[in-house]
This record gives sequence, structure tokens and C-alpha cells, in this order.
Amino acid sequence: MEGRALVEIFPLARLANAEVEAILDAAFGTDRRGRTAYRLREGMAAIPALSFAVALDGLAAGTVQCWPVAHMREDGEITALVMVGPVAVRPEVQARGLGRMLMDAVMAAAPTHADGALMMIGDPEYYGRFFGFSAAQTGAWRLPGPVEASRLLAVAVGGHAVPDAPGDIGPRI
Repeated sequence: MEGRALVEIFPLARLANAEVEAILDAAFGTDRRGRTAYRLREGMAAIPALSFAVALDGLAAGTVQCWPVAHMREDGEITALVMVGPVAVRPEVQARGLGRMLMDAVMAAAPTHADGALMMIGDPEYYGRFFGFSAAQTGAWRLPGPVEASRLLAVAVGGHAVPDAPGDIGPRI
């Protein structure tokens, strides 16, 4: 059919790191590394089973990565979480549903491969409406930088509850 693009979702590991970085630069700019989300995942490797790419007519068009982080309560209790993001789609192919397809892949894999609830910094209307993310339990969480409280989102998956207590969010070591 003319005009119909071929879309393929595949493991992110199939893309070269330079290709991933080029997509992230195109979607978020080269100054993106100073953001709070980058501080959270600094020095960590993404979780392969929860990180995906999308190709449009054979060309890499977007990526999503997931990261092992943790909620650390003041009493020392640590709860594993999985940070979703960034969800990045090249600007010239945005508004075609590719980001949603990437998130659908994460949400389908999460019950089996996530070892904690999912969390992210994102648009509450979009991620709440389509994927069930909410800021209802994250209000007392502290991150290593600024974040709008309404954009700190989480969702329970695979029997993993969202921590509903004050605590620091940081890399899982």
C-alpha cells in the first residue's frame, strides 16, 4: 500500500550507541545531560529487556530506555524501582504514534522483566491516560535535582507496589 510506513520495534541493543545518542540529541538537544533524570541514571547501564528502539522504513526513529533505580527510606528500607525514559522520537517523525509504541513495548515487558514498580519524569496527562502513571504516591520522594511534583510519576507492575513514603530516589547499586 502506498503511503504506509513499515514500523519495527526491536531491542535497543541492536542499535549502536552513537545512533542512540543521535536520536536523543535530535529529540532533546545536546544540553540534555544536565537534567535531573540524567543525574539519576548517571554511571548506570540501561536494562536490556526493557529498552527498545523503533525503526520507520528501516531507519532508527526512536528509543526508550529503562534504568535500575531505588527508593531509599530514611529508616534504611530500600525498594527497587525501574526508571522509564527517555522516550525519544526524532522530531521529523513525531506525532505518528512511535513513542506510544515504544511505551507499549515497555509496558508489555514490565510484568516479566521489571524488578520494581515503574517511575518516570513525564507528562502526567499523557502517561496517566495511556499507561496508568500517577503522581499520587510520589509527592514525598526526593531526587538529586529539581522536578515538578506533578511530573514525578509511578505505576505498579508485576506485583511491585509503588512506595508511598518519603525517601530519596537514586541509582541502584
